Amino acid sequence: MVENVNPITPAEPTKLVLYVAGQTPKSVSAIENLERICAEHLPGRYRIEVVDLRKSPQLAREHNIIAIPTLVRELPTPIRKIIGDLSDSEKVLVHLKIGD
Repeated sequence: MVENVNPITPAEPTKLVLYVAGQTPKSVSAIENLERICAEHLPGRYRIEVVDLRKSPQLAREHNIIAIPTLVRELPTPIRKIIGDLSDSEKVLVHLKIGD
């Protein structure tokens, strides 16, 4: 696999990966909250990938996920993580340094 080594530009989307465990209330809440936050603060400038660790449990170890739900901002670098249902929008925006 060839990785893109070009530097990230402001026009490139923010890549977010949300690790969940099935359709638990906390997982569903995290997905809904993330979609709302991105629609409000990153319109058209984000990509979300949801990874269900019940279907792929080995990814928890491979990606150093110790609690769920966990949101990982992969791009732009550096990688940043936040754990929880993402109900506190301001905390998510500040911690992950995303948004307006």
